[in-house]
Amino acid sequence: MSILMILGGVGICAVFFFLGIYVNQKLSEAKLVSSEKLAQKIIQEAQKEAENCKKSASIAVKEEWYEEKLKFEKETVVKRKDLDRVEKRLVEKEVTLDRRHTLLLDKERELVTKEKNLGTKEKIVRVKAERLDQLIKEQTERLERISILSPEEAKTELLRNLEAEVRNEAATYIKDIRDKAKDNAKKYATEVIAQAVQRCAAAQVVDSTISVVALPGDDMKGRIIGREGRNIRTFENLTGVEVIIDDTPGAVSLSSFDPIRREIARIAMERLIADSRIHPARIEEVVSKVKEEMGEIITAGGEEAVLELGIIGLNSELVRHVGKMKYRTSYGQNLLQHSKEVAYLAGLMAQELELEVATAKRAGLLHDLGKVAGINLEGSHAQIGADIARRYGESDIVANAVAAHHEEVPPGSLYAVLVEAADALSGSRPGARRESIEAYIKRLENLEAIANSFDGVEKAFAIQAGREIRIVVEPEKISDFQAQELAATTAKKIEQELQYPGQIKVTVIRETRAVEFAK
Repeated sequence: MSILMILGGVGICAVFFFLGIYVNQKLSEAKLVSSEKLAQKIIQEAQKEAENCKKSASIAVKEEWYEEKLKFEKETVVKRKDLDRVEKRLVEKEVTLDRRHTLLLDKERELVTKEKNLGTKEKIVRVKAERLDQLIKEQTERLERISILSPEEAKTELLRNLEAEVRNEAATYIKDIRDKAKDNAKKYATEVIAQAVQRCAAAQVVDSTISVVALPGDDMKGRIIGREGRNIRTFENLTGVEVIIDDTPGAVSLSSFDPIRREIARIAMERLIADSRIHPARIEEVVSKVKEEMGEIITAGGEEAVLELGIIGLNSELVRHVGKMKYRTSYGQNLLQHSKEVAYLAGLMAQELELEVATAKRAGLLHDLGKVAGINLEGSHAQIGADIARRYGESDIVANAVAAHHEEVPPGSLYAVLVEAADALSGSRPGARRESIEAYIKRLENLEAIANSFDGVEKAFAIQAGREIRIVVEPEKISDFQAQELAATTAKKIEQELQYPGQIKVTVIRETRAVEFAK
């Protein structure tokens, strides 16, 4: 019985053992399934979170790339403008070098020509020296021959030699008189030509006191003005130029009587508009940079003018003064264009008169140097210009031509006369300088009134913009001799009563008509 109970207990234990194993196995399987589901859920959530992180990172990278792209494009635009500016300067430098090369070639050819001329002159001197040696030898032989002559023969020989010597001296004296007469005639002809050249005419552009800057759109005007006008006030204070913003579409105006300030303001405004960043700090930066570059621009303008005229060896300070002339006007006439024109005219006249063209051009270009020298110097612009020219190594001929071009000092050479004539020609012709229409009409009326004030005058016409007056007289009252006297008297009265540039030609016309009819 006890054995059965033991066996039964063992069986029950075995049953519970296997049942425990089974239950444990089922529980393990259930936990495994639950763990797999939990792992899958965690994996799915991790994948979703990874995708979200990937999308966020992608968006951030795209935004950062776009910002870098915009920054790169702006930097590229700035670099491209800088490269264009550098390229433009390189092109200008290349043109300048080409001009210098051409000028050097011309000077080289001129030196070769002079060397050939010197060789020719050397040959002539050598021939003359040989001829002189021959003459000395002949005279020596003649003296030896005379020494053995009788007194009568020596006297005859002496008289013959004296007669030949007197004839040679007379011929030399006559030649000197003829050469002196030719020189005087040449000087007189030169003065006549210099006066006649003043009747020449050429075109001229008149400058103004306003520069216009184009705008990409009218909305740019608001940006130029700025909030409560801060931008425009800053710009005007830094440049000393008045900015005029009106209803004119696509443009603003810059007004100033100082051309250099107006040019600085124009360049600065164009750069600010191109950059589109307009605020007080940026305006101050751009204006300061343009002011620094203006010295180089002025020097480059002077070098270009000097090279264009073919002038060599001009002091760098004088070149800078010439560059300043580009931004200076006189009676509305651009001073650099006027000075270049005077240089060309003086050079052409010097060439016709067989004078040094380079000296005439040099004096013509520098004749108004005193107008850009500054306001701290005393004296007329002609005298100031002459002092500056001497200070920087110019010759006395050039300095005198500068000082005498307004007849303040006597001309020391013909170059001074040529510069004076060229200056009068450039400044006094019609259209060269600004003159109000009222003053112009009044001057013509006064000119005609003076001509009509004489007895025997039938009509008078002011023509050639007041540069000539033609007077028609009554032939019954005015004879041919009186017509010549009337022209001289009218010219003298015009000189006394009118103020005018240059000269006025007076022409008196006397006409007699005899009419008959054949029947």
